[in-house]
Parts: sequence; C-alpha cells; structure tokens
Amino acid sequence: MANRSNTLVVQQAKAALDQLKYEVAQELGIQLQPNGYNGNLATRDAGSIGGNITRRLVQMAEQQLQGYMR
Repeated sequence: MANRSNTLVVQQAKAALDQLKYEVAQELGIQLQPNGYNGNLATRDAGSIGGNITRRLVQMAEQQLQGYMR
C-alpha cells in the first residue's frame, strides 16, 4: 500500500522544501506570508508554486540519476 500522507520520509528535508517554496514563489511574483498562513492565496497561484516545485525536484532527480548512469 502506498504512503498517501503528507509526512516527510526524511524529516531534515523540511527546511530545504520550505526554502524552495519561497524561492519559487518569489520568482513567480507571488507573495507568501512569513507567518506561514496563506489562506488568501489563490488556488491558481498555489498550483503554480506546487507545479514548479515538482518540476525542479524531478530535474534534480534526473541529474542525480545521470551521475549514476556514467
């Protein structure tokens, strides 16, 4: 059975993922609240941030795999 929760497998990754979220949001021109509450964020903006994060994580994984394939 697949793990379908949002719990992190590597707890130390939380800080890196949060940093990535703020970097992506800044690049897209989306203002996130420093206190962590973003209830007023449009669904479209949240999706853009999440999609770009996923794209970057896939690129990172592909680059690591290229290193193993050599």
